[in-house]
Amino acid sequence: MGLRVVVCVKWVPDVAGERGFLGDGRVDREGVDGVLSELDEYAVEQGLRLVEGFEGGGEVVVVSVGPEGARDAVRKALSMGVDRGVHVVDEGVVGSDVMGTSLVVAEAVRRVGFDVVVCGMASTDGGMGVLPALLAERLGVAQVSLLSEVSVVGGVVRGRRDDGVASLVVEAGLPAVVSVTDQSGEVRYPSFKGIMAAKKKPVEVWGLGELGVDGSLVGSVGALTVVDEVVERPARVAGTVVEDAGEGGVRIAEFLAERKLL
Repeated sequence: MGLRVVVCVKWVPDVAGERGFLGDGRVDREGVDGVLSELDEYAVEQGLRLVEGFEGGGEVVVVSVGPEGARDAVRKALSMGVDRGVHVVDEGVVGSDVMGTSLVVAEAVRRVGFDVVVCGMASTDGGMGVLPALLAERLGVAQVSLLSEVSVVGGVVRGRRDDGVASLVVEAGLPAVVSVTDQSGEVRYPSFKGIMAAKKKPVEVWGLGELGVDGSLVGSVGALTVVDEVVERPARVAGTVVEDAGEGGVRIAEFLAERKLL
């Protein structure tokens, strides 16, 4: 039997664009181009490698929750080699926080069926990095997080976690949820053939009804967190130039001490 891998991806505002917020504190996804989150590209890559390295082969399915534009993120993953996609889009999901999002993603993953769920280390818009843990809890499976190397042998997923001081080898029995870092391996570039093939690959579109999710638990009405205020980042100011006439070190020390950095 082949390995069933589900990769969770997010459609996010392009970091190269002028990103902003709506009046209610939500991220503005209409005023800037959307893209497949760069960190999720590593998840797609590792999902493909897991199946390619598994003796019995398998299937990679990508799942994304978001507005109509999120289908572009699904198509990008398909052009990289993913077999099929699932796009969850529903007005009831609008305004969901990470708790609501994790519920919708979990039910979509459960409906697809999985041995391994692969996520990126964080999204490039929210940057919370907690969805893999919430997903594992909702699915009732183990989580192996922040891996820079991952493989599946038999019924075990194993990986290496680097924390800057040491490297740990961690593992869990399948099924499991894993998250991978941007150090997990170079992401393949979609070929022309892959881009053309992606247009013919199936993408299922589901709503809350298909997933059996109670609308009162997601969206703005079900959100457990609220953005109270959004403040623009202060403009950069000119720095201090220290001319070293023999006392440069003292001047720098005084500068740091004034700012309580020493």
